[in-house]
Amino acid sequence: MTSADGIDPSVPPSGTGCTECDEAGGWWFHLRRCAQCGHVGCCDDSPAKHATAHWKATGHPVIQSFEPGESWFWDFDSAQLYESGPDLAPPQSHPADQPAPGPAGRVPEDWMKTLRS
Repeated sequence: MTSADGIDPSVPPSGTGCTECDEAGGWWFHLRRCAQCGHVGCCDDSPAKHATAHWKATGHPVIQSFEPGESWFWDFDSAQLYESGPDLAPPQSHPADQPAPGPAGRVPEDWMKTLRS
């Protein structure tokens, strides 16, 4: 994968949590990072699915997991998973002490009921 594939390794992530969930006071299950602009959004198992919404709004096709210990990429255009890819600007994940789901204090007690079956 290269910058021609929608990846800019020099761009840092937009923050430590889902940008839109943080603005709205929502919560997420896992986080994904746009490999082109650094936008951090929540995964499709999260209530708002902001990473996919970002792709649909911008056309930025490649995301990387923003979870500690994960380095895989997903290409929305080809629906292909890549186990690895280029090193993106740090940090590589949200802080290890940030819970998943998160953020702390905003996750409902019955959060497991919202996961896709």
